[in-house]
Amino acid sequence: AALNGFQIDVQLNIMSFLSPQDLCHLGSTSCYWRAAVQDPLLWRYFLLRDLPSWTSVDWKSLPDVEVFNKAFSEVSDNALYDYMAVYKRSCPQGRRSLKLSRPRYGAVTSFLQSLVTQAEPRFAMFGPGLEELDDSLVQKMMTCPEILLVAGLPHRQIHGIGSGVSFQFHNGQKFNIVTLYSTTSVERRRAREEQAVAVNKMFYQENSMVGNQQAVHYSVIAQVRKVCEVVDGFIYVANAEAHREHDRQEELARILAMIDPALGPLNRPLLVLSCVSHVGVKRIPCVYVAHQLQLNLLRQPWMMQDTVAATLDGLLNGIEWLLEEANCKNAQ
Repeated sequence: AALNGFQIDVQLNIMSFLSPQDLCHLGSTSCYWRAAVQDPLLWRYFLLRDLPSWTSVDWKSLPDVEVFNKAFSEVSDNALYDYMAVYKRSCPQGRRSLKLSRPRYGAVTSFLQSLVTQAEPRFAMFGPGLEELDDSLVQKMMTCPEILLVAGLPHRQIHGIGSGVSFQFHNGQKFNIVTLYSTTSVERRRAREEQAVAVNKMFYQENSMVGNQQAVHYSVIAQVRKVCEVVDGFIYVANAEAHREHDRQEELARILAMIDPALGPLNRPLLVLSCVSHVGVKRIPCVYVAHQLQLNLLRQPWMMQDTVAATLDGLLNGIEWLLEEANCKNAQ
C-alpha cells in the first residue's frame, strides 16, 4: 500500500508539469488515464496556480469563493469538489472553445439586421477607473482610430444629458457611450494631484434599518436616472491597481444603484473593465476583483475584462461581449 501511494504521488508530480490541455488529451487515450487525470488535488493545484493570470471572467464562469477557502479534505454532497470541472468552465481558453463549438448564426443575424434600420445601442460608462488612473481611458479611446474608430461626436441630447460619443467596432457595428463622471474635471484633477477622493455627485445616500442595524444604499440623481432609463447596458471601469486602496463595498452599492431594476430591464448587460494605467503597473487579478465587488450577487449578465488604459489592451474583447449581449437582449 505504501508503494502504491508512493507511485501515485510520483505520477501526480509528473502530471503537474503537463498543461491542463495536455492532461485532457492524455485522458482521452484510455480509461486508466481518464481516471488518473481527474485527480481533484491536481486540478486544485492548476486552478489556484492559473486563475490569477486569467484576463477575463463572467457570470457563468466565476469560481465560487469556496475554491479559495475550502480545505481539500472537506466534502460537498459526499463528493470532493470537482476542481477539474471548475477549471474547464472558468478558464478563458475553455470558454472560447465552448463558444466556438456552438452553432454560429452570426452571418445570418448580420444579414437580417442589415435589412432593418436600428438605433445604435447605447451604454452608460462610469466608475473610479475613469478618474483615478494616471492615463485616461476615455482620451485613449478617442484618439486611437486604429483600435476603435470614433463615428460621431455628441450632437443630440438624451433628456438634457449629452448623447455621448459614437464608436464603430471592427465589424462595422456602431454603438454609443455616455460617459458619466462623478464630478467636474477641475475637481477630478485636484483630487488626483492631492491623492484625495473626490465627492461623487452622481449619487445620494439613503439610510434604512435592517433588523437592528443601519443599512446604507445609494440612489442616482435625476439627470443620471434619465440616462439609466434609456441605455442598453452599462460599462463599469474598476481601478485594479494593486498599490491603491479600494472600497469595494462602496463600489458595489453604486453599481446596484445604476442597474436598479426600477430604472429599466433587468437583463441589461454589465461590462466591468478591470483597468490599470499602463502595462508596468501591478494589477489585482480580475477573478479577485470580481469577488471583491461581489458580482456573483448580480442578477443580469456580466463580464469582467482586464484592460490597460494606455494601450486599450483587452477593451475590444469586452466591447465584443457587450455588443453580443445587447443584440441578444434586443432580439428577444
